[in-house]
Amino acid sequence: MTREQFFDWAQARDERYEFDGFQPVAMTGANLRHTIIAQNIYTALRNRLKGNGCQPMGPDVGVATIGDIVRYPDGLVTCSPITGDEYLTPKVVVAFEVISPTSGRMDRIVKIREYAAVPSMLRYVIVETASVGLTVMDRLSGDAKWTVTTLVADEVLAMPEIGVDIPVAELYEGLDVSGSDTTAPEMPGPAGQ
Repeated sequence: MTREQFFDWAQARDERYEFDGFQPVAMTGANLRHTIIAQNIYTALRNRLKGNGCQPMGPDVGVATIGDIVRYPDGLVTCSPITGDEYLTPKVVVAFEVISPTSGRMDRIVKIREYAAVPSMLRYVIVETASVGLTVMDRLSGDAKWTVTTLVADEVLAMPEIGVDIPVAELYEGLDVSGSDTTAPEMPGPAGQ
């Protein structure tokens, strides 16, 4: 199946699929925690991006990665003009994936490599659902390799490539996170202090 055949085929389906470059791959349904976090991501981005030329989207718009592969991140940002007729989002700058119990390997290994192959993508954010935390990969330094940072609830996700900062806790609004470790651990001082 080609990418174009996939788009034609997928439009006639009620279920959601990604395209692995050869065949459709069914996407599992999200639980409520996943859905709330994805909605919070979109809302936080939309409120902050109004009027700056960048646009949040997801999860129903595609990103072309390696070869003919098409992924559907839970959230993404493009700063390129859109006509509205496309199936693929042009020049994605930031992508968010909300981890589900079945998607961890795919989001943490396969998609890291695939998103690194997208020249315009400067940041990839993996959002935990079992606890409050983000794994943030960026390549703002111009290097092709990702720099990895982890963030917890009392920290802020800074995205200078789109001019936006979002408190991590805001992505978890509406959820009971009382059982999670929500603060950054104390870092030891220099030796001898």
